Amino acid sequence: MLQHATHVLGRQIYRPNCSILQRALFVSARRLSDPWPLPHTPQHLSNTITPSDTPAPEPLPRLNETLETTRARLLYQSRKRGTLESDLLLSTFARDHLSTMSEAELKAYDKLLDEPDWDIYYWSTGNRTPPERWASSSILDKLRAHAKNEGKVVRKMPALS
Repeated sequence: MLQHATHVLGRQIYRPNCSILQRALFVSARRLSDPWPLPHTPQHLSNTITPSDTPAPEPLPRLNETLETTRARLLYQSRKRGTLESDLLLSTFARDHLSTMSEAELKAYDKLLDEPDWDIYYWSTGNRTPPERWASSSILDKLRAHAKNEGKVVRKMPALS
């Protein structure tokens, strides 16, 4: 009988009488680095930097959109971002603040939502310095206060209504 060596997490294990298919199932490549690093780790921070020479995104013109429609669209865009961290932060912020925002604040928030998710997240949590266009933004200041969660509120995704 031949014995076949397989590697499991860097160790050699001998499996007698294994077929080629069975051996392939036991073999795993050595992991060099985590392909999905956790937020706030140095690796994640370095992987999610938007180049400084990237121009500000141009928002789509939304002609004749009512304030009610704008609020509904911004609520949806705040909830469906693509990353759970951004979804949770922005959807709870939208739930708490959209109803009291002025038209100018809604337009500023709409422009903010055009930025990359991780940039918004790290600007609001204070892990990155925002670019000049957002440095003195009242919307970003409100979002930072919301992200600090000084009241230690347990946050969860708002219900769809």
